[in-house]
Amino acid sequence: MQKFHVITGAGATANRTARLLVEDGERVRMVSRKGAGPEHPLIERVAADASDTAALVDLLDGADHLINCAAPAYHLWTAEFPALAASLLEAAKRTGTPYVMLGNLYGYGLVEGPIRPDLPLRAKGPKGRVRADMWESAAASDAQVTEVRAAQFYGEGAVSVFSLMVQPQVLAGATALVPQPLDVPHSYSAIGDTARTLVAATRDERVWGRAWHVPVVTLSVRELAGRLAAMAGVAEPRLDVMNDRDIALLSLTAPFWSELNEVLVKPGHPFVVDYSETEEVLGVKPSSVDDVLAEVVHAS
Repeated sequence: MQKFHVITGAGATANRTARLLVEDGERVRMVSRKGAGPEHPLIERVAADASDTAALVDLLDGADHLINCAAPAYHLWTAEFPALAASLLEAAKRTGTPYVMLGNLYGYGLVEGPIRPDLPLRAKGPKGRVRADMWESAAASDAQVTEVRAAQFYGEGAVSVFSLMVQPQVLAGATALVPQPLDVPHSYSAIGDTARTLVAATRDERVWGRAWHVPVVTLSVRELAGRLAAMAGVAEPRLDVMNDRDIALLSLTAPFWSELNEVLVKPGHPFVVDYSETEEVLGVKPSSVDDVLAEVVHAS
């Protein structure tokens, strides 16, 4: 029987996940407020609000999995994410639909050493606590649920500090001001690898009741920017670290930037993710950095 999945959200990861599923001949219903998503005979695009539990319950009728990639605007997480998360969880519980959550690493807070999926969620900041509370509520429920946690995104369609503050400046030959150390190891998850991990989670009964880390590559900002410049055939990147005044001024331009202070890496502190269990159990490995950056350059 043909499998059928409901994906909430229509960003880069949701779209890539949908494409992977239909490549395997499976049917996808994409739910977003604008009814967006890739055009494909096996993809049904529905305009609906996932915070409307009753509507979501109807949309889950017959689904093999619910995969959530939806999130409020970054600066509205504390105001809107709890209601969205509660609706998704309640709909999964009412329908008995196995639920795959796309998450990130904020919930751990500051970690000494590699970040493993079995570490406690000890974040103290508001966005970190929102993420931690979402998982803890889901894990404590009677839903069949797992969470796939990604590091900072990179790749085509990514929205992250690197993609917004470094990537366009490098490609344009301009100086990039970066709100994090330039030469400290930092883990990145490719959009495609995140989608492949979400799909893998729908294929393996061992995933339920715990979290899994998306495979990563670990480079410094300077190294990743240099690889991007080489791939694009542009000049060696010019990078500089933003100071507190730079960040404060940038925060005046849009609410997104004022939200970064909570989650910026402590100066000099490596941010390294352990994804070994994902590779061993689910068989997902990180893509080549150059392959991911080639997609970025081709799309630019």
